[in-house]
Amino acid sequence: MSNNNRHEIFEKSVPMLVVGIIFAISLGGLVEITPLFFQKQTTEPVEGLKPYTALQMEGRDIFIREGCTVCHSQMIRPFRAETERYGHYSVAGESVWEHPFLWGSKRTGPDLARVGGRYSDDWHRAHLINPRDVVPESNMPAFPWLDTNVLTGELTGKKLALFRDHFGVPYTDADIQGAGEAVKGKTELDALVAYLQSLGHALK
Repeated sequence: MSNNNRHEIFEKSVPMLVVGIIFAISLGGLVEITPLFFQKQTTEPVEGLKPYTALQMEGRDIFIREGCTVCHSQMIRPFRAETERYGHYSVAGESVWEHPFLWGSKRTGPDLARVGGRYSDDWHRAHLINPRDVVPESNMPAFPWLDTNVLTGELTGKKLALFRDHFGVPYTDADIQGAGEAVKGKTELDALVAYLQSLGHALK
């Protein structure tokens, strides 16, 4: 077979074509992804990034439990339309301690990557209990039970210890030992508001 016709081996053989496609995609993936594991901007936290407090960590778990990620992303893309509305685009160093990351891709509601400090605690509380009280056109569901569910703090220390031991989040022994008491008696609404208010402060 001439050199000009060697490509016919792949074109006329489905198994060979499949193998060739898998090889090409795998090689391309390795070339694109592997360097990211060795770049500081993707593996090290941005300056000023702080670990979640015990209460914020509980709020993050509630955010996940209630399915907030279904409607809200936490990743601002580097497009003018997004940065003018939400702020500086998201960078990898902001998410190095996120497990799992909550970037999301669906925006039934606005992106929350930089929502921290944009509204008051009272606004968030009213919005979560009944969104229509502050945003009349909102189609977000209400979460009134968050104001009656009370945290026990029984597992909070274990959560912080897991993030320190497995993901390298710099919690101290004092942080872990005091985590339960720090959240005990707080409501889930307190925790979720604390979490939302923590978002987006690291990158100036």
